[in-house]
Amino acid sequence: MATMRADAARNREKVLDAARELFATQGFEVPLDEIATRAGVGPGTVYRHFPTKQALFQAVTETRVAAMIASAEEPADSPEQALFAFLTKMADEAAVKRDMSDAITVSPELRKGLHAALGGLLQKAQEAGGVRQDVTATDLVVLMKGMLQSMHEGANPAVLLEIVLGGLQSHVSSPDHAR
Repeated sequence: MATMRADAARNREKVLDAARELFATQGFEVPLDEIATRAGVGPGTVYRHFPTKQALFQAVTETRVAAMIASAEEPADSPEQALFAFLTKMADEAAVKRDMSDAITVSPELRKGLHAALGGLLQKAQEAGGVRQDVTATDLVVLMKGMLQSMHEGANPAVLLEIVLGGLQSHVSSPDHAR
């Protein structure tokens, strides 16, 4: 029976990998049968692990967010670069999800982990003097949400990210009356 569980786990990972790739390239409208074909499994295998397309997309999203949270621990040249790399990954994730249903969200635990990872990176970058002191993790979350919303309206995510990262640098002065 252990072999069956190992096979089932491998098949689940194959389905997740195929879904991740196809959702990124074709959006949410990709048929589950196409995901099964790409994964090299039958449609029944997909439905056994994920009863709906939304459940599959939810699993893909949560896997990606968990990986992003783990990436906060990756080495970087500086705390500022670690923060900027993390924000870039957040923007990339938002770009992948831009054509997806807004109803699909991550669990509260993952959201809390994401905010904690972002807050930790921000604090380290601020302590090192690379990032403005007046910015909070909540500010960054709101900025990233705004970036996602603006992509729905046709904005260029690369330009928006460049503006956000440039504005975070400590050499940018912020007027005292802005807050």
